[in-house]
Amino acid sequence: MAEKGFEASLARLEKIVQELEQGDLELEKSLKLFEEGIKLSRLCNKRLEEAERKVEILVKDSSGLLTPKPFSEEGNG
Repeated sequence: MAEKGFEASLARLEKIVQELEQGDLELEKSLKLFEEGIKLSRLCNKRLEEAERKVEILVKDSSGLLTPKPFSEEGNG
């Protein structure tokens, strides 16, 4: 399965939550949806963390202007 974009993953996760909240699914189907939901939740969280790191690379310089700064994995976390 190809990775979905954030918006598509979030929309699918919301649909899964709605289906599970209805409570009229068989146990097997509920477990399958729950597992898919967990995977989507982790994917969305990962994407949000990546976006946050990208935003953090913009830092204000001494004159108060936002200046792009190269992002490195080391030292961030």
